[in-house]
Amino acid sequence: YNAMTGKQEGMIIPVVITVYADRSFTFVTKTPPVSVLLKQAAKIAKGASDPKRETVGKVTGKQVKDIAELKFKDLNRYPLKEAVEIVVGTAGAKFDETMDASIRLGVDPKHADQMVRGSVALPHGLGKAVRVLVFAKGEKEKEATDAGADFAGSDDLVEKIKGGWLDFDRVVATPDMMGTVGKLGKVLGPRGLMPNPKVGTVTFDVGKVVKELKAGKVEFRVEKAGIVHTPVGKASFGAEKLLDNVTALLETIIKLKPASSKGTYLKSISLSTTMGPGVKVDPLDIRNMMK
Repeated sequence: YNAMTGKQEGMIIPVVITVYADRSFTFVTKTPPVSVLLKQAAKIAKGASDPKRETVGKVTGKQVKDIAELKFKDLNRYPLKEAVEIVVGTAGAKFDETMDASIRLGVDPKHADQMVRGSVALPHGLGKAVRVLVFAKGEKEKEATDAGADFAGSDDLVEKIKGGWLDFDRVVATPDMMGTVGKLGKVLGPRGLMPNPKVGTVTFDVGKVVKELKAGKVEFRVEKAGIVHTPVGKASFGAEKLLDNVTALLETIIKLKPASSKGTYLKSISLSTTMGPGVKVDPLDIRNMMK
């Protein structure tokens, strides 16, 4: 026992020890089992030998609530830093796995004023090449090309896409081109490729946007179930860089909280790699970080 557990002498204290590939480890203590807490609250040494017929003690409703609140923090939810370290440790595939974040928000996307949509420039990018297409004419087409756009043009690209070509990942358009780009709504829209002023992909500042997208700027939007799902980098980045990326994403989502959203905004957060299990993050830890 130490200073943190000294008052629990004689109690059963579960411990979770996680050892990582670099030989570092975490040592996390949990709260005592519910059966132990119930016996302590009822002031009895052991339970009934025949629970259906024998009563050996009683607990109040308040005591049960207190025990439930105490155990709630043990529901396999981790502080963000520890969760990221665990997820990185689960990456064992032969390829460089992508780390994804799934965030359930306290919003109802059916209401327009509760739609959460935006973009964030991840500090360390996504770790993959992003093919950017820009709809622009004249000087803006040249600006896009000079900034690193993979494809830039106008009507020629529209016709190419109508013919089934889709070898690009992100699309940017100048405002004057949206009338033409709108003809591709049924093709680009369902694939999440339609330029949108709300996320900054409809702009005359095409050079800046192209550079941001190439550097790893990601768009996100809440789905029908109230979940935001987006990649945040590669497992090979290591825990420190991935933590920076996830933190940047969460900060942006928190800033976009709709005024009409009541109650808990960050309901649940889960991180995972392509082939790994989901690891839950404690939303309370995030709220404390952002204060």
